[in-house]
Amino acid sequence: MRIRNVAAAIALGTAAIALSACAESITSTVSRYQAMPAPQGQTFYVVPDGGMARNGGLEFQRYAGIVAQQLEARGYRPADNAQSANMIVQFGYGVDHGQMRYVEDPVGGFGAWGPCWGSAFYHPRFGWGWGGGYLFGWNDPFWYGDGIDSYVEYHSQMDLHIRAAGTNAALFDGRAQARSETNRLDVVIPSLVDAMFTGFPGRNGETVKITIPTRPPQRQ
Repeated sequence: MRIRNVAAAIALGTAAIALSACAESITSTVSRYQAMPAPQGQTFYVVPDGGMARNGGLEFQRYAGIVAQQLEARGYRPADNAQSANMIVQFGYGVDHGQMRYVEDPVGGFGAWGPCWGSAFYHPRFGWGWGGGYLFGWNDPFWYGDGIDSYVEYHSQMDLHIRAAGTNAALFDGRAQARSETNRLDVVIPSLVDAMFTGFPGRNGETVKITIPTRPPQRQ
């Protein structure tokens, strides 16, 4: 038992080091339909759509600002209000309450090793990687020896619709979805926005998987 406790302490310390060295990322499935005009200084205004964005507010403004930055970087210009904009950008997002998942670990009570450095490993949830620190949390089988890994999986989604002002003609319809072990909006929503605008506007009718490193959470 003493040896086990020492091994657990060593693994915990190594995990802390490995976590600080690893870049977190989120893989999103992005679907896009587009008839976007070439950027020629057209103006846009971002308005709340469905989900957690429905009521607007300060939270919505924070993430709408990230959308606006992405559009500006591609040659479009923000308008002061919806009435003066050439394009209306409808932006919605949300994260569910999560669902507990259980995975049997074929390596028994020793767990899997983190994906940053060391020797090769296989984990049923994360696949092949390289080990050196135990990264998968307090509920992993290393600590209990029962060979069962439990975790909470959250589903997040953002929707982006761009319409021509006046005619309401559809210019862009996009959806980005991801699964993650965090429900923090300040982690998942910026990553979904970054994924949506990777290769924007994309090919009409495409669905692609895009992995984006998460941004450091902003201080309040």
